[in-house]
Amino acid sequence: MFPCSVTAPYKDCQAIMKVLLLKDAKEDDCGQDPYIRELGLYGLEATLIPVLSFEFLSLPSFSEKLSHPEDYGGLIFTSPRAVEAAQLCLEKNNKTEVWERSLKEKWNAKSVYVVGNATASLVSKIGLDTEGETCGNAEKLAEYICSRIAMESVTVYQTIPHPGIQGNLNSYYSQQGVPASITFFSPSGLTYSLKHIQELSGDSIDQIKTEGARHPKQNCLQLELLRKDCTNAATMFAAIGPTTARALAAQGLPVSCTAESPTPQALATGIRKALQPHGCC
Repeated sequence: MFPCSVTAPYKDCQAIMKVLLLKDAKEDDCGQDPYIRELGLYGLEATLIPVLSFEFLSLPSFSEKLSHPEDYGGLIFTSPRAVEAAQLCLEKNNKTEVWERSLKEKWNAKSVYVVGNATASLVSKIGLDTEGETCGNAEKLAEYICSRIAMESVTVYQTIPHPGIQGNLNSYYSQQGVPASITFFSPSGLTYSLKHIQELSGDSIDQIKTEGARHPKQNCLQLELLRKDCTNAATMFAAIGPTTARALAAQGLPVSCTAESPTPQALATGIRKALQPHGCC
């Protein structure tokens, strides 16, 4: 892992490939979104476009449950948004003091599970110790914990389309052209953005579907063209995890890359490998 001030572009191809990430920007301690930084280390120019907005739900019910750790065997945070919901409960109901004085310690005496490192980082900021973040995705985490505790689910937010999705995508395609790769970070993000991407991509989508069925081992890339010009290839679709990959496949779109874990490093490695043509060095 490079320190924040280091950039090390991967110079295996003369042209810089543009990749599109359909997610919100999240600055880390270095003041930069880690996905942009990691992809940049491989010579990939990433742009972030948010496709989802969130509405919090059932916060009074969630707040009440947080106040009674004795009723539960642990906590499971499935996303950063779930942690934000917990923070809102503490702030809006003046529970910050009692959380610090007693509730936090009581919850820490139990198991606190999380999906992914990003969620784990946020949970640590409210003083809880986590486990399960290395499982890689929600399915593996479920296997890890399902035999240990009885679970009660509380839905604390719902996803809705980001209001700027169409305008942002239009602007990107008009200014940057068709990207070498598009990464989807959730099935709902795919649902809300695919129609706009299809309209902007035109015949390219049909070409991708055809090439994907005909040459699955080539990751749907026009490799002969790519060897000559790294910017002249069909768009490659990537997924942050297996659930999103299945959603892409259900739409008839070939998945060229599924990150081994939901981390910037795993996604950058997977995209670089999928985009790497033979003989381009």
